[in-house]
Formats: sequence, structure tokens, C-alpha cells
Amino acid sequence: MDNSEEFSAIDIVTFVTEQLQQNYLSNRANKAKIFDEFLGRWDANDSSLAKVKSLNFEFETDLDWFNVSRPLTLAGLRGKLVVLDFFTYCCINCMHVLPELRALEERFPVESGLVVVGVHSPKFENERTAANILSAAQRYGIKHPIVNDSKSALWRALSIRCWPSLLVLSPGGMPMLLLMGEGHGEFLREFAGAALSFFDRQQKLNFSSLPLQLSTDLLPASNLRFPAKIAMLEDQYAIADAGNNRIIVVTNCGVVKYKIGGLEAGFVDGSLNMSRFNNPQGVAFLDKNTLIVADTDNHALRQISLNNGVVETLAGTGSQGNERTGGKLGPLQPLSSPWDVSVFRTRDMDMSFHLDELNVPEKTIVLIAMAGTHQIWGYFPEGIIWWKFRKFEPRCCVSLIGNGLEENRNNSYPQNAAFAQPSGLAMSSDYLYIADSESSSIRKASMVDGKVMPVVGGDRNPLNLFAFGDEDGKLYNAKLQHPLGVAYNNVDRKLYVADTYNHKIKQVDTETNIISTLTIKNKDGSTLALREPSGLCVDADRNRLLVADTNNHGIHIIDLATLTAEPFLLDFNQITNTTETDAPRSLSKVSGLELVKKIPVLHYRNCNINFSMRLSSDLKFTPDAPQKWMVKFLNPALEINQLNGILAEGKCSLQLNNKSSKSIRTEATNRSDLTIEFALSLCDSKSCLIKKFTVSIVSECSAEDSPLHPTIIKDNTLDVDIGIHINQSNINFC
Repeated sequence: MDNSEEFSAIDIVTFVTEQLQQNYLSNRANKAKIFDEFLGRWDANDSSLAKVKSLNFEFETDLDWFNVSRPLTLAGLRGKLVVLDFFTYCCINCMHVLPELRALEERFPVESGLVVVGVHSPKFENERTAANILSAAQRYGIKHPIVNDSKSALWRALSIRCWPSLLVLSPGGMPMLLLMGEGHGEFLREFAGAALSFFDRQQKLNFSSLPLQLSTDLLPASNLRFPAKIAMLEDQYAIADAGNNRIIVVTNCGVVKYKIGGLEAGFVDGSLNMSRFNNPQGVAFLDKNTLIVADTDNHALRQISLNNGVVETLAGTGSQGNERTGGKLGPLQPLSSPWDVSVFRTRDMDMSFHLDELNVPEKTIVLIAMAGTHQIWGYFPEGIIWWKFRKFEPRCCVSLIGNGLEENRNNSYPQNAAFAQPSGLAMSSDYLYIADSESSSIRKASMVDGKVMPVVGGDRNPLNLFAFGDEDGKLYNAKLQHPLGVAYNNVDRKLYVADTYNHKIKQVDTETNIISTLTIKNKDGSTLALREPSGLCVDADRNRLLVADTNNHGIHIIDLATLTAEPFLLDFNQITNTTETDAPRSLSKVSGLELVKKIPVLHYRNCNINFSMRLSSDLKFTPDAPQKWMVKFLNPALEINQLNGILAEGKCSLQLNNKSSKSIRTEATNRSDLTIEFALSLCDSKSCLIKKFTVSIVSECSAEDSPLHPTIIKDNTLDVDIGIHINQSNINFC
């Protein structure tokens, strides 16, 4: 790179990062050499990197820190490979990076020489508040250190440009990589492994621990934890209890009838008490006994059948997708952070002549706020002929509105419109109202032709996503701050808005597009103090409003005539033992979804493990569906030939290399030296299902617990075959 004086230090880091990634992608076979040559540049007398090496930066003092017992400094982190995650907690792309960072930390604990630090650089005013960041950290399960850089001082000092940005610092504190956006997980893990090995050989790593201490202030005292959306049908409500990873169904008096899922996150279909969700945000009634759930962090659309006591996956694979079109059937279609759902019913638009149009049956469309791709999708349980006489096959899931760009663009053609993280949906007779959170606006889409129109908030410029504030008014003159929830009252034609970051409930006159703030009082006359409300719904009589006070972990019920609020208290005591649906605390102990093998992988130089999935006679692998595996944890003493892949005819092989003469034991590796997650798409004669489980390898071996089939030891290499038998209800070694 010539004339480096013309570029800023961050420009140089961006350039060398892009150069490294191009070399990595074009020559994966020689990635070890590519990484070593790149890392060697930072020790060599490379004049093009001089400006980067001369950078001097540090965290400001007196900042709020989370998940540590004392503030950290970059100087104090010398000897660590440091990953700075510049994020803001509202950003869906930042949320997508969190599982990538979690996998990185599981593979490389602090004691191996790597540390992740979240640098919270706020977009919205509300995100500058320490208590709100702490709530977000708890909501999303962030366990690494976080600093509240409320004035974005480090962001500006380093000229960071976008959320999320991952800046990797060498043990000497020099920026080496800048990864912008999401989707860098595998590359970052492989680079980190190579860098730790490189700097270990140079004896530049510090293997000490850090003063980690999980922040637990503001934990909820109630039975709810970060409640999200609320749905109503007749005399019952459904609540997405997101922080508890469960759905609660209650009567209009607050008596809890069902608790589905709960406690530990997971992606498991089956009975109500064994099913698992992961941060479910949206919920809607299909009918009195059927619920649709936007299972956000599982990137899936789920269905709860209360009559049958069964949870099943309608769409989504359990892993984040990035498609902007869709069209695959059921669980074959990957999704990206579905945040809310709404149900719309209409007749086929097939131009057929019917003697009595009113007797033509309506068909169901499940509308999905796909926050991850900034679109509105649809799931078609029965199939239908709809806009422009397009035929949608039964059980297909497909993009309907939005081109996937992150913009506030209204348009008469649905595929030319664009959203910025749609997060809340409400259905009127002919319009779908949309809380478009990152543009701080409310929009609507016609269910006749898909035309997208403004309602309130945002800006006329579709590229301006910073037009936020707290102002009542009409159309673009009104200002909101990151609204997450909407509810429509079909009696007075008012739209209620959870203006989340303004901590307010507002009301829109849908005929004039004028929004006004509701002044809500408690029964004692004091003002109702909300904290980031994210869900709301109108009751069956259309005269009261239920509000999910998310960061206060409760529900309020508001009389719309008097604007008086009182707590909507939940009675959990009426559920008997026979209907109790709390999920067991440890799924691995109850359902066998974690299998553990004792194999002495750390006692040999090399180990080859061959997995073979053996299905019962009533199951088969779903045609054309990928059967995936992924390494979730690896002892730092081990190297592996690849981190993820696809099973071929139910088989895969992993090659391990022990690069250390002794095993590395930390708190994170006390139980497992290798953990592999399998995600299988299977079919029986009636339906498709997903089986997701992990196999953990512990480097021990005893005579009574030695399930090796067969075992061959040659030239300090261990070959092991592991068979896994799968039927409808059980997964076991065979």
C-alpha cells in the first residue's frame, strides 16, 4: 500500500484486513501460512504500518463498566489478544454478532490469552443510560466486559464508521484487524487461533485471568423477565416472556393457564414442557388453541397447539439465514431474527366466478416482521393465490415487502420499499401497521397490493435513520425514538404505539396521521414510569390496553377512558402438577440432547473421530436439506481440521491434533474438551422435524464407559468410530 501518509490509521487497518480476507478466501488450503505471514508483518519493519503502530488510545476514565469488578484499561490488557466489539444494543446486526463472539469466547477462554470487550457506542439518547445497557446485557446474555462509552470517545478516536465493528488488537495493543458488519465468525475464530499460536511462540501472551464478575443489578423480582409482545383472543392473553425463554398463556384475570418452554434457551420441538425457545419476541393467536411465535434468536417461526400439547417449527432452521427472497417449504427456509407476527385472512385472488362470494373460504397468512433482513415475510399454511395472482404453495415462507436494504423508503411497489429493522406489527382490516424501529417511524402496508405508506415519524429522506426525538404531531413532523410495538383498536380506529426509548405510550389517529402522547397515571395519581415498553395489545372489550413494561419486568393494564393504570398481576399458583409446564433446569440431564463420550483425545498426538447417524426405520433425512454440524467448543490445546460442515449420508469425520504436551484446563473446560452441535432435518411419513443435539468429548477413558467402535491406535494416532441412533423420541449412542 503506497503513500500511506494519505490514509488514516483506520484506513490502513481496513485495507490490510480486506487484503487478508481475500487471500484467506482464495487459498484456504494455505491459511496457516497466510495468517503467519500477515502476523509477521507487525513485527517486521513495514513502513506502511508505521501510522498504525504509532496510534495511542485508551478508554476514558470514570466510565461505567459491566461484568467486571473494576474498570479495565487497554494498557492493563497488554499480553492479551483483544477483540473490541463496537456495538449499540438496539442494532439487529450487533445482536447477530453476539453468538459469533460467544463461540469465540467458548473456544478461547480468557486464560488462553484472548478477551472480548464490548464498547457500547450509542445511537439513541436512551442508550447512553447505564441502567438500560445493563438491562440489555442481561437480556442478551452478554457475559464479557462492557464499557459504556456514552460519548463515543473511543469510536471517534479510532474513526470507527459503523455498527457493529470488531477491532482486533495485538498483545502489544496495536490494531491489526477491523471487521465491519456481521458474518465474520468463522474467519475470526480461525484468525484468533492462528494469532494465539503465533504470539505464544513469541512468548508475548498473558494467560492470567481478569476480574470478571457478572453484573446482576436490576434483576427482576417478579415472575416475568423482559416481557415482549402480548396477543389477545377472546378471554385470554399470550405473553412472550422473552427473558425466561417461554410463552405464557393467561386468562383475562391474570390466571396462568400454560407456561411453554422456559429457563434455559434451546431449539426443541415436542411436548409443552420439553420444548425450548430462545428469546421469543412476537406472539399471535391463530385460533383459540393455536399460537404462532416469532422465536427470534432461534431464527424460527414456531407453532404451539394447546389442544394437542405440542410445539412444532413452521419455518427456520435454528441458524441465522441471510436470504432476501425465500420460498422454501417449512423448516427448510432459513430466517433472520423474526421479531413479531400478525395474522391476516383473505380469499384467493384467482378471478374465479362464485355464486356467493361470502361463502368462499378465507385463507390464513402469517405476516412476519423479519428484523434481520429489514423485510416483511409471509408464511402460508394453506397456500393461496394473492397479489398479482401469484401462487404461494402450502407451508412456504417467502419475502413479501421490502428489498432488504436498511432504509425508510415508502413505495407503491412492495419489493421497492425498504425498512429499517421492522419490530412490531398490528393488523387492521386492510392495512398492516409496522413499527420500524431503526428509522423511528410507524409505517403501513396495504394488504390489497402491498403498497407501503408513512404514518408518523422518521424523515422524508429515506436514507436518514437518525430522525428521532420526542415530538407529537403529524406525519414527518412527529418524532419517535426506536418504537418496538403497535396495537390497533378497530372500534375507534386508533393505533397505540410503544415508543420504547422515550418510555411512553402514544396514540395515532389513523385518519389524520397525528400522534399524541398519553398521560397515564397510577391509581394514586402519580405518573406511570415505564422503562422501554416493547409490546401492547387492546383487550377484548376494546376499552383497556395491556402494556409490556419490558425493563421493569411487568405488565400494566390501562383504562383508555380514564388513562389510569394498574398492575396486571399474574397468578402462577393455579397451575396443578399435572399441567405444570415449567421446563426442567438441565435439558441435558432430562432429554439426552447432550451426549457425553470419554475419549483420551489429549493423550495422543492425533485423533480421528468418525460420526455416523443411524435413523430408525420411520425416519429419513429430508431431501435437499443440509444436515449440519458445528464445533461449539475446543480445548485450546487442540487443533481441528474444520469448524463446521455438512454430513454426507449421515456421516462426518473430524481430525484433531494435540499441539501441547499437556492439556489446558480452565473453568470453561472442566467438563468438555470438544463439543460438536448437530442440526439434522428429518422427515417421517407425515411431517418434517429438526433434531438438534450436542456431543461432548471428555479426554478420559474408563473400562466401564468406553463406547469406542472400533478403536485403532497406530503411530500415536487414535481412530474412533461413534454411532448415534436417532428415533422420534430418543437420541443415544449405539
